[in-house]
Amino acid sequence: MAYEQILTETQGRVGVIRLNRPEKLNAWTDVMASEMTEQIQAWNDDEGIGAILITGEGRAFCAGADLQGFNRRLADDPQARGQGSGMRVNWTSLIRESKPVIAAIHGYAVGVGLTMALPCDVRYAAEGARLSIRFVKVGLVPELGSTRLLAQLVGLGHATDICLSGRMVPADEAYRIGLVSAVVPKEALFDTAMAKAEELANNPTAVVRKIKTLLSDNVTEPNLDRVMEREGARDRESRRLPSHSEAVTAFLEKREPVFNQ
Repeated sequence: MAYEQILTETQGRVGVIRLNRPEKLNAWTDVMASEMTEQIQAWNDDEGIGAILITGEGRAFCAGADLQGFNRRLADDPQARGQGSGMRVNWTSLIRESKPVIAAIHGYAVGVGLTMALPCDVRYAAEGARLSIRFVKVGLVPELGSTRLLAQLVGLGHATDICLSGRMVPADEAYRIGLVSAVVPKEALFDTAMAKAEELANNPTAVVRKIKTLLSDNVTEPNLDRVMEREGARDRESRRLPSHSEAVTAFLEKREPVFNQ
């Protein structure tokens, strides 16, 4: 499908989305949000896709929201001052419920350019990348669940510093505090992210999504018995799936299992 603000392709079982407003450093718009949402939903329904990789064209991953769009909305409708983007509100739930999503970040990931990456399952950064939850600098508060997700990733102390200052976090610091999984040379970023996407895509997709649900539901669950109840229910479901039988058979036959056939 041809889109206005993203490019898409598939490589094996991996779907690739490239934010495609390089002249604006891939500034986020409602159109971009809608197109990304539509494509991710389509790939989640496609049995031939097992993971999704998001990156950006040009010099940046995403330099934040398009403030010209904000200005137009305020000019057209003063009531928009108290409203967010309806499409963006659903982004975090979409990614949490999706097949695995990997973010490959280069250049700038600012504001929504970072908060949209926080729900992703893996984040890689290129050397020289700079990340910022910059909302305080434009008189807004962080969104997309980022005030919890960021604290879960880096700890409350680091999250407080990053959110209240709005400062830029260099890639090496982002790795040190756990905001990204690795920092790699820019020329190796896409291949590194693709290798991880392929690894996740070739695991049994139905089980991968069950694990994602468990991690999401249990990370803040104080009742350990409830955690184990959820795990037990998903385990019983998984034992009945063809992927479990294939794994056992492959072990007995001394070969690698082949899932998602």
